[in-house]
Amino acid sequence: MTSRVSDLLAGLAPSATLAVDAKAKALKAAGEPIIGYGAGEPNFATPEHIVEAAAAACRDVVNHKYTPTAGLPELREAIAAKTARDSGLTVSPSQVLVTNGGKHAVATTMVTLLNPGDEVLIPAPYWTTYPEAVYLAGGRPVIVPTSAQSGFRVSVEDLEAARTDKTKVLVFCSPSNPTGAVVAPEQVAEIGRWAAEHNIWVMADEIYEHLVYGDARHVSLPVVAPEIGDRFVVVNGVAKTYAMTGWRIGWMIGASDVVDAATNFQSQTTSNISNISQRAAVAALRGDLSAVAEMRTAFDRRRRAMVTSLNEIEGVDCVTPEGAFYCFADVRGQLGRELGGVVSTTSSELASTLLEQVKIAVVPGEAFGAPGFVRLSYALSDEDLAEGLRRWAQWANAR
Repeated sequence: MTSRVSDLLAGLAPSATLAVDAKAKALKAAGEPIIGYGAGEPNFATPEHIVEAAAAACRDVVNHKYTPTAGLPELREAIAAKTARDSGLTVSPSQVLVTNGGKHAVATTMVTLLNPGDEVLIPAPYWTTYPEAVYLAGGRPVIVPTSAQSGFRVSVEDLEAARTDKTKVLVFCSPSNPTGAVVAPEQVAEIGRWAAEHNIWVMADEIYEHLVYGDARHVSLPVVAPEIGDRFVVVNGVAKTYAMTGWRIGWMIGASDVVDAATNFQSQTTSNISNISQRAAVAALRGDLSAVAEMRTAFDRRRRAMVTSLNEIEGVDCVTPEGAFYCFADVRGQLGRELGGVVSTTSSELASTLLEQVKIAVVPGEAFGAPGFVRLSYALSDEDLAEGLRRWAQWANAR
């Protein structure tokens, strides 16, 4: 039977993280005591001054009309100022395109930079969207494995081994989703110099820039590796930093010709992003970072508690993440064993069993290019975090 949808979309994988979150919410709505570790979504409310800015914007008739495709001038200016403040990268507002969240910025970047057959290096474990965005743009994702032994940090040697004459773009994300790994500044600079040497573009995903802990430090690749010149795109957004996942404001920053082309593409797809959300984002970026610091303190506490609890579960091993709000746990010690009357042979099967029997939702490592692991978000309440892991430990230790 001939497919009713295009070959392109028939070959597109769904978002595993959103699928897990949707299933968990559906089960919870049906009365199941589900605790969800799936979604990368802070459990905090958006700070009040941002909400008030949006409420005021609703009453201003100017926001009821179309505005420039690339974003409100005030927001593009605020993004440029925030970028200089937080990472030391100096750009003009004209180098900024406001997008419908960070995911939209990633997809738009790939459509803008890639020709059919171009290769994109993606260190694994990776965020589920990266390979699919490359696929949609006609490129070829080339996965570059890392390991827990290296702290899930990619090296120049790893990248060089994967490079070919078709390599066009490197995806670089630090702090990382799903591992929480933070690449040291000197290694970021080394990777940037390597990319510059081989005329490879870098898409630097900086969405978790403010969520680093202990001695870890985030740096922006174009800043510490100026050799890259203008062959970079920085993607970012307000979702994780300001607990604004539902407001859908992201952006991409790049050379003028790249941003102009991306803006043309957006003009034929979404036009401008919601004016109300843009006004809220202006308030977020122009405000101080006190609310961000409070959230980071809570995340740090939960990070340490989750790592301790995971490592007390039989058959589970977890390295300590240095950034973002995820733990990436090695569950290979639970595979091939009978637990709860079931033998799981893959982390995907184990995740299904945990949802059914333990009533906790985790995302299997297959979604991130790392079978044998699961991702858990610690962006949930302290009580739920502890209760879900207590259940898992009790289940794993039962005989």
